[in-house]
Amino acid sequence: MAEIETLIEMGFSKERAEKALAVTNYKGVEPAMEWLLAHADDPAIDAGHTIGSSSSAEPTPAPAAAPESSSSTQEKAEDEAAEVKSFKCDECGKLLKNQDEMEYHAAKTDHKSFSESTEEKKPLTEEEKQAQLALLEERMKQKRKEREEREKAEALERERVRIKSGKEMQDARLRLQEQEMQKLVEQRRREKVEDMMARNRVRAQIEADKQARKLAAGGQPPAAAAPAPAPPPITNNPGPKVTYEQARIQIRLPDGKTLSHTFAAKEQLAAVRLYLQINAQEFAEEDGFKLMTTFPKKIFTTEDYDKPLDLLGLVPSAVIIVSRGK
Repeated sequence: MAEIETLIEMGFSKERAEKALAVTNYKGVEPAMEWLLAHADDPAIDAGHTIGSSSSAEPTPAPAAAPESSSSTQEKAEDEAAEVKSFKCDECGKLLKNQDEMEYHAAKTDHKSFSESTEEKKPLTEEEKQAQLALLEERMKQKRKEREEREKAEALERERVRIKSGKEMQDARLRLQEQEMQKLVEQRRREKVEDMMARNRVRAQIEADKQARKLAAGGQPPAAAAPAPAPPPITNNPGPKVTYEQARIQIRLPDGKTLSHTFAAKEQLAAVRLYLQINAQEFAEEDGFKLMTTFPKKIFTTEDYDKPLDLLGLVPSAVIIVSRGK
Protein backbone atom coordinates (compact mmCIF):
# COMPACT_ATOMS: atom_id res chain seq x y z
CA MET A 1 0.00 0.00 0.00
CA ALA A 2 1.17 3.56 -0.73
CA GLU A 3 0.39 4.66 2.85
CA ILE A 4 2.71 2.01 4.33
CA GLU A 5 5.50 2.95 1.93
CA THR A 6 5.09 6.63 2.82
CA LEU A 7 5.29 5.90 6.56
CA ILE A 8 8.33 3.65 6.06
CA GLU A 9 9.95 6.44 4.09
CA MET A 10 9.32 8.77 7.04
CA GLY A 11 11.42 6.45 9.23
CA PHE A 12 8.83 4.15 10.80
CA SER A 13 9.01 0.38 10.66
CA LYS A 14 6.62 -1.67 8.57
CA GLU A 15 5.07 -3.23 11.69
CA ARG A 16 4.40 0.19 13.26
CA ALA A 17 3.03 1.57 9.97
CA GLU A 18 0.60 -1.35 9.64
CA LYS A 19 -0.46 -1.05 13.28
CA ALA A 20 -1.00 2.73 12.97
CA LEU A 21 -3.14 2.34 9.86
CA ALA A 22 -5.18 -0.42 11.52
CA VAL A 23 -5.71 1.65 14.70
CA THR A 24 -6.84 4.71 12.67
CA ASN A 25 -9.19 2.54 10.55
CA TYR A 26 -7.13 3.20 7.41
CA LYS A 27 -8.20 6.83 7.20
CA GLY A 28 -4.97 7.87 5.51
CA VAL A 29 -1.33 8.68 6.12
CA GLU A 30 -1.85 11.83 8.18
CA PRO A 31 -3.95 10.26 10.99
CA ALA A 32 -1.55 7.30 11.14
CA MET A 33 1.42 9.70 11.29
CA GLU A 34 -0.14 11.65 14.16
CA TRP A 35 -0.84 8.42 16.05
CA LEU A 36 2.75 7.20 15.60
CA LEU A 37 4.18 10.53 16.72
CA ALA A 38 1.88 10.55 19.75
CA HIS A 39 2.93 6.99 20.75
CA ALA A 40 6.57 7.15 19.68
CA ASP A 41 7.80 6.78 23.28
CA ASP A 42 5.17 4.24 24.28
CA PRO A 43 6.97 0.92 25.02
CA ALA A 44 3.76 -1.01 24.29
CA ILE A 45 3.60 0.21 20.68
CA ASP A 46 5.55 -2.87 19.56
CA ALA A 47 3.75 -5.24 21.91
CA GLY A 48 2.04 -7.00 19.07
CA HIS A 49 5.40 -7.84 17.51
CA THR A 50 7.41 -8.74 20.62
CA ILE A 51 5.07 -11.25 22.20
CA GLY A 52 6.03 -13.95 19.80
CA SER A 53 9.70 -13.23 20.16
CA SER A 54 9.54 -13.17 23.96
CA SER A 55 7.60 -16.41 24.11
CA SER A 56 9.95 -18.06 21.72
CA ALA A 57 12.87 -16.81 23.76
CA GLU A 58 11.82 -18.66 26.90
CA PRO A 59 14.67 -20.82 28.10
CA THR A 60 14.21 -24.48 27.41
CA PRO A 61 15.63 -27.07 29.70
CA ALA A 62 19.04 -27.94 28.38
CA PRO A 63 20.30 -31.46 28.46
CA ALA A 64 22.66 -32.36 31.18
CA ALA A 65 26.11 -31.33 30.22
CA ALA A 66 29.37 -30.51 31.78
CA PRO A 67 29.40 -27.21 33.63
CA GLU A 68 30.53 -24.34 31.49
CA SER A 69 33.71 -22.58 32.25
CA SER A 70 33.75 -19.02 33.40
CA SER A 71 35.38 -17.93 30.12
CA SER A 72 32.55 -19.33 27.97
CA THR A 73 30.01 -17.69 30.23
CA GLN A 74 31.77 -14.36 29.79
CA GLU A 75 31.89 -14.77 26.00
CA LYS A 76 28.17 -15.49 25.93
CA ALA A 77 27.50 -12.37 27.95
CA GLU A 78 29.60 -10.32 25.55
CA ASP A 79 27.70 -11.79 22.60
CA GLU A 80 24.40 -10.88 24.20
CA ALA A 81 25.73 -7.40 24.88
CA ALA A 82 26.71 -7.08 21.25
CA GLU A 83 23.21 -7.91 20.04
CA VAL A 84 22.29 -6.40 16.69
CA LYS A 85 19.85 -3.54 17.23
CA SER A 86 19.84 -1.88 13.81
CA PHE A 87 21.33 -1.82 10.33
CA LYS A 88 23.56 0.88 8.90
CA CYS A 89 23.98 1.89 5.27
CA ASP A 90 27.70 1.94 4.52
CA GLU A 91 27.20 4.30 1.59
CA CYS A 92 25.20 7.11 3.20
CA GLY A 93 25.48 6.28 6.91
CA LYS A 94 21.73 6.18 7.52
CA LEU A 95 20.62 4.09 10.47
CA LEU A 96 17.81 1.66 9.73
CA LYS A 97 15.77 0.02 12.44
CA ASN A 98 14.93 -3.35 10.90
CA GLN A 99 15.10 -5.54 7.81
CA ASP A 100 12.06 -3.96 6.18
CA GLU A 101 13.51 -0.47 6.43
CA MET A 102 16.81 -1.70 5.02
CA GLU A 103 15.11 -3.35 2.02
CA TYR A 104 13.00 -0.26 1.37
CA HIS A 105 16.07 2.00 1.59
CA ALA A 106 17.97 -0.25 -0.82
CA ALA A 107 15.12 -0.24 -3.32
CA LYS A 108 14.75 3.53 -3.13
CA THR A 109 18.42 4.60 -3.20
CA ASP A 110 19.97 1.61 -5.01
CA HIS A 111 22.47 1.28 -2.15
CA LYS A 112 23.80 -2.23 -1.73
CA SER A 113 26.25 -2.14 1.16
CA PHE A 114 24.78 -2.55 4.66
CA SER A 115 26.19 -3.70 7.98
CA GLU A 116 24.77 -4.70 11.32
CA SER A 117 24.97 -2.20 14.13
CA THR A 118 24.57 -2.35 17.87
CA GLU A 119 23.49 1.26 17.89
CA GLU A 120 19.81 1.59 18.62
CA LYS A 121 17.83 3.97 16.49
CA LYS A 122 16.67 6.71 18.82
CA PRO A 123 13.02 7.76 18.84
CA LEU A 124 12.17 11.03 17.17
CA THR A 125 12.29 14.19 19.24
CA GLU A 126 9.42 16.63 19.27
CA GLU A 127 11.24 18.88 16.79
CA GLU A 128 11.92 15.92 14.50
CA LYS A 129 8.28 14.87 14.71
CA GLN A 130 7.15 18.34 13.70
CA ALA A 131 9.69 18.38 10.87
CA GLN A 132 8.55 14.98 9.62
CA LEU A 133 4.93 16.08 9.79
CA ALA A 134 5.74 19.29 7.89
CA LEU A 135 7.63 17.26 5.30
CA LEU A 136 4.69 14.91 4.90
CA GLU A 137 2.29 17.82 4.46
CA GLU A 138 4.60 19.39 1.89
CA ARG A 139 4.77 16.15 -0.07
CA MET A 140 1.00 15.80 -0.01
CA LYS A 141 0.65 19.38 -1.27
CA GLN A 142 3.17 18.68 -4.01
CA LYS A 143 1.29 15.56 -5.09
CA ARG A 144 -2.00 17.46 -5.14
CA LYS A 145 -0.39 20.23 -7.19
CA GLU A 146 1.06 17.73 -9.66
CA ARG A 147 -2.32 16.01 -9.99
CA GLU A 148 -4.10 19.34 -10.58
CA GLU A 149 -1.52 20.37 -13.19
CA ARG A 150 -1.85 17.00 -14.92
CA GLU A 151 -5.65 17.24 -14.96
CA LYS A 152 -5.43 20.82 -16.28
CA ALA A 153 -3.05 19.74 -19.05
CA GLU A 154 -5.37 16.85 -20.00
CA ALA A 155 -8.36 19.22 -20.08
CA LEU A 156 -6.45 21.65 -22.31
CA GLU A 157 -5.48 18.81 -24.64
CA ARG A 158 -9.09 17.64 -24.89
CA GLU A 159 -10.22 21.20 -25.64
CA ARG A 160 -7.49 21.58 -28.27
CA VAL A 161 -8.58 18.37 -29.99
CA ARG A 162 -12.22 19.47 -29.88
CA ILE A 163 -11.40 22.88 -31.38
CA LYS A 164 -9.23 21.28 -34.05
CA SER A 165 -11.94 18.83 -35.10
CA GLY A 166 -14.54 21.61 -35.14
CA LYS A 167 -12.25 23.82 -37.21
CA GLU A 168 -11.62 21.02 -39.70
CA MET A 169 -15.36 20.47 -40.11
CA GLN A 170 -15.92 24.21 -40.54
CA ASP A 171 -13.12 24.41 -43.13
CA ALA A 172 -14.68 21.50 -45.02
CA ARG A 173 -18.04 23.29 -45.06
CA LEU A 174 -16.43 26.55 -46.23
CA ARG A 175 -14.60 24.74 -49.03
CA LEU A 176 -17.82 23.08 -50.11
CA GLN A 177 -19.63 26.43 -50.06
CA GLU A 178 -16.87 28.02 -52.13
CA GLN A 179 -17.04 25.20 -54.63
CA GLU A 180 -20.81 25.57 -54.74
CA MET A 181 -20.52 29.32 -55.40
CA GLN A 182 -17.96 28.77 -58.15
CA LYS A 183 -20.12 26.13 -59.77
CA LEU A 184 -23.16 28.40 -59.51
CA VAL A 185 -21.28 31.25 -61.20
CA GLU A 186 -20.09 28.88 -63.92
CA GLN A 187 -23.61 27.55 -64.40
CA ARG A 188 -25.01 31.07 -64.78
CA ARG A 189 -22.32 31.89 -67.30
CA ARG A 190 -23.15 28.76 -69.28
CA GLU A 191 -26.84 29.58 -69.11
CA LYS A 192 -26.16 33.07 -70.48
CA VAL A 193 -24.11 31.59 -73.32
CA GLU A 194 -26.81 29.03 -74.11
CA ASP A 195 -29.47 31.74 -73.93
CA MET A 196 -27.50 33.91 -76.35
CA MET A 197 -27.06 30.96 -78.72
CA ALA A 198 -30.79 30.26 -78.52
CA ARG A 199 -31.57 33.88 -79.42
CA ASN A 200 -29.16 33.65 -82.34
CA ARG A 201 -30.92 30.51 -83.56
CA VAL A 202 -34.29 32.24 -83.27
CA ARG A 203 -32.99 35.27 -85.22
CA ALA A 204 -31.55 32.98 -87.89
CA GLN A 205 -34.87 31.16 -88.14
CA ILE A 206 -36.77 34.44 -88.42
CA GLU A 207 -34.38 35.60 -91.10
CA ALA A 208 -34.84 32.32 -92.98
CA ASP A 209 -38.62 32.69 -92.76
CA LYS A 210 -38.38 36.21 -94.15
CA GLN A 211 -36.29 35.00 -97.08
CA ALA A 212 -38.79 32.18 -97.76
CA ARG A 213 -41.73 34.56 -97.73
CA LYS A 214 -39.88 36.99 -100.02
CA LEU A 215 -39.12 34.23 -102.52
CA ALA A 216 -42.72 33.01 -102.33
CA ALA A 217 -43.98 36.54 -103.02
CA GLY A 218 -41.69 36.71 -106.09
CA GLY A 219 -43.33 33.59 -107.54
CA GLN A 220 -40.34 31.37 -107.04
CA PRO A 221 -40.82 27.83 -105.76
CA PRO A 222 -40.10 27.26 -102.14
CA ALA A 223 -36.68 26.00 -103.02
CA ALA A 224 -35.55 28.59 -100.65
CA ALA A 225 -34.14 25.80 -98.67
CA ALA A 226 -30.89 27.38 -99.70
CA PRO A 227 -30.65 29.24 -96.42
CA ALA A 228 -30.60 25.83 -94.78
CA PRO A 229 -26.79 25.71 -94.93
CA ALA A 230 -26.75 28.73 -92.63
CA PRO A 231 -27.67 26.73 -89.53
CA PRO A 232 -24.49 24.63 -89.57
CA PRO A 233 -22.38 27.37 -87.97
CA ILE A 234 -25.02 27.51 -85.27
CA THR A 235 -25.37 23.78 -84.86
CA ASN A 236 -21.62 23.26 -84.89
CA ASN A 237 -21.16 25.23 -81.66
CA PRO A 238 -23.30 22.95 -79.48
CA GLY A 239 -21.17 20.01 -80.60
CA PRO A 240 -18.77 20.15 -77.60
CA LYS A 241 -21.77 20.02 -75.27
CA VAL A 242 -21.83 16.26 -75.80
CA THR A 243 -19.05 15.97 -73.21
CA TYR A 244 -20.65 17.60 -70.20
CA GLU A 245 -18.40 18.97 -67.49
CA GLN A 246 -21.03 19.42 -64.80
CA ALA A 247 -23.93 17.50 -63.33
CA ARG A 248 -26.97 19.16 -61.79
CA ILE A 249 -28.09 16.80 -59.00
CA GLN A 250 -31.38 17.07 -57.13
CA ILE A 251 -31.44 15.13 -53.85
CA ARG A 252 -34.91 14.13 -52.64
CA LEU A 253 -35.12 13.45 -48.86
CA PRO A 254 -37.50 10.98 -47.20
CA ASP A 255 -39.66 13.85 -45.80
CA GLY A 256 -40.22 15.30 -49.29
CA LYS A 257 -37.69 18.11 -49.07
CA THR A 258 -35.13 18.52 -51.84
CA LEU A 259 -31.54 19.71 -52.10
CA SER A 260 -29.98 20.84 -55.36
CA HIS A 261 -26.31 21.23 -56.17
CA THR A 262 -24.04 21.30 -59.21
CA PHE A 263 -21.07 18.91 -59.16
CA ALA A 264 -18.24 18.36 -61.59
CA ALA A 265 -18.89 15.48 -63.96
CA LYS A 266 -15.70 13.75 -62.80
CA GLU A 267 -16.51 14.03 -59.10
CA GLN A 268 -17.23 10.80 -57.29
CA LEU A 269 -20.64 9.85 -55.96
CA ALA A 270 -19.07 10.14 -52.50
CA ALA A 271 -19.13 13.95 -52.98
CA VAL A 272 -22.93 13.80 -53.22
CA ARG A 273 -23.06 11.73 -50.04
CA LEU A 274 -20.82 14.25 -48.21
CA TYR A 275 -22.95 17.16 -49.43
CA LEU A 276 -26.05 15.38 -48.09
CA GLN A 277 -24.47 14.76 -44.65
CA ILE A 278 -23.34 18.38 -44.32
CA ASN A 279 -26.62 20.00 -45.39
CA ALA A 280 -29.10 17.52 -43.85
CA GLN A 281 -28.59 17.29 -40.10
CA GLU A 282 -30.54 14.03 -39.73
CA PHE A 283 -27.88 12.31 -41.85
CA ALA A 284 -24.81 14.09 -40.37
CA GLU A 285 -23.72 11.14 -38.23
CA GLU A 286 -25.74 8.38 -39.80
CA ASP A 287 -24.70 5.65 -42.17
CA GLY A 288 -28.04 3.85 -42.32
CA PHE A 289 -29.25 5.30 -45.60
CA LYS A 290 -28.84 4.55 -49.30
CA LEU A 291 -28.96 6.52 -52.54
CA MET A 292 -30.98 5.41 -55.55
CA THR A 293 -32.49 6.58 -58.84
CA THR A 294 -35.86 5.67 -60.34
CA PHE A 295 -35.31 6.29 -64.08
CA PRO A 296 -33.58 4.00 -64.59
CA LYS A 297 -34.07 2.29 -61.25
CA LYS A 298 -30.72 1.71 -59.56
CA ILE A 299 -29.59 1.39 -55.93
CA PHE A 300 -26.02 2.56 -55.52
CA THR A 301 -23.66 0.21 -53.69
CA THR A 302 -20.52 0.94 -51.70
CA GLU A 303 -18.39 0.42 -54.79
CA ASP A 304 -20.41 3.02 -56.71
CA TYR A 305 -19.34 5.79 -54.29
CA ASP A 306 -15.82 5.69 -55.77
CA LYS A 307 -17.09 6.07 -59.37
CA PRO A 308 -17.46 9.45 -61.17
CA LEU A 309 -20.90 10.87 -61.85
CA ASP A 310 -20.59 10.72 -65.63
CA LEU A 311 -19.78 7.01 -65.49
CA LEU A 312 -22.89 6.40 -63.34
CA GLY A 313 -25.13 8.16 -65.89
CA LEU A 314 -25.89 11.17 -63.65
CA VAL A 315 -24.70 13.78 -66.17
CA PRO A 316 -25.90 16.39 -67.12
CA SER A 317 -28.70 16.16 -64.53
CA ALA A 318 -30.32 13.56 -62.33
CA VAL A 319 -32.63 13.04 -59.36
CA ILE A 320 -31.26 10.96 -56.49
CA ILE A 321 -33.65 9.64 -53.83
CA VAL A 322 -32.50 9.11 -50.25
CA SER A 323 -33.93 6.05 -48.55
CA ARG A 324 -33.33 4.95 -44.95
CA GLY A 325 -31.88 1.56 -44.24
CA LYS A 326 -28.71 -0.10 -45.49
